[in-house]
Amino acid sequence: MGFPTLDPLDLRILQALQLDGRAPFSSIAAVLGVSDQTVARRYRRLRNTVNVRVLGMTDDNRLGRQSWIVRMHCTPDVAEQLADALAKRPDTLYVNLISGGTEIVCGMKPRSRKERDDLLFDRLQRTRQISTVTVHCLLHSFYGGSLGWLNKSNALTPDQEAALRVPAPVPLDAPVTLDAADESLLAMLRRDGRATLTELQKATDQSESAVKRRLETLRSTGVLYFDVQHDHEPLGQGVNAMLWLTVAPRALADVGRSLATHPEVHFASATTGQANIVVSVHFRSPHELYTYLSEKIGALDGIQAVESALVLRQVKQLSYEPNR
Repeated sequence: MGFPTLDPLDLRILQALQLDGRAPFSSIAAVLGVSDQTVARRYRRLRNTVNVRVLGMTDDNRLGRQSWIVRMHCTPDVAEQLADALAKRPDTLYVNLISGGTEIVCGMKPRSRKERDDLLFDRLQRTRQISTVTVHCLLHSFYGGSLGWLNKSNALTPDQEAALRVPAPVPLDAPVTLDAADESLLAMLRRDGRATLTELQKATDQSESAVKRRLETLRSTGVLYFDVQHDHEPLGQGVNAMLWLTVAPRALADVGRSLATHPEVHFASATTGQANIVVSVHFRSPHELYTYLSEKIGALDGIQAVESALVLRQVKQLSYEPNR
C-alpha cells in the first residue's frame, strides 16, 4: 500500500499551520489565493490521510522548568509495554523505540522536581527489566519547539510567510506563573490546538473574553506555541534517526547553529552527558543517512564522536494515540 500523495497546496497549508496553528481558514485562504472551502476540505483530508493534528505546546523554559531526555536499555519482552506506559504520561513529549527494540528514548517535561524524581528514582528504578537508565538535561535548543520542521519546507513564498507568521514572543524578566484556568486551557489545547472558543470556554469555565485574553497572553509571552503533528512517510521522511554528537566545547555553538540550518534536522539541542548534542533527523532511506553522516556531519569542525540509531517505532509524537 502506497503513501498518500501531497501536492504543493497541501504543503503550503501545512506550513501555514506551522506558522500559526490557530489561523482561520479564511486567513490562510486569502494568503494562498484559494477559497475558504478549499482550505477546510484539504485540512479535513490531511487529518484523515496523514494524521495531521495541530497541538498547543508549552515552552517550558519560559515557565522556569527543565526538559530532559531519558534513555533506557531494557529486555525485549518489556520494551513495548514500558514505551506504551511512558507514552500515556502527560509529562512525556515523545517516546521512541530504537536499537533493535531494546532501547527506549523519551523526551520528558516534568512540571516539578517531584514529578521528575517520581519517574526517575522510583518507577524506573523499580522496573527490574531495565538494565541502564541515563538522563540528560537539555541545556540550549538550536532547533525545535516553535521552530517546527515544516518551516524548512519552503512551500510558501517569503511574502506568504510574512503574512501568516505571528509576532515573536516578548522578552521575559522572570518565568511566567500559570494559574488553574491557564492549566485547563493549555490541557485542552494540547489535545486540539484548533479547539473552538466555545470548546475552550467549556473546558475552562471562563467567558469568551477571558479565554481570548488568556490565549493572547500565553502566546505573546511565548509560553504557548503550536506544532503540527503528522505522518512523515508522505513527505519522504520514512527513516528517522537519533544522533548523539560529542563536540569539543569550543565548537559547541558553531556546530549547533550549523545543524539548525540542515533541512534533515527536526530537532537539535545541547545536552548534559558525554555526548553533548542530541539530534533528530529524517530521510528517505538509510543511504541518505549515510550520506548525511559522511558529508554534512563529517564536514563540521569540532565533532569528536557520533553515535547513531534508527528509530524503529515512534510510540508517541507530541500526543499519544493508541493502536496507530
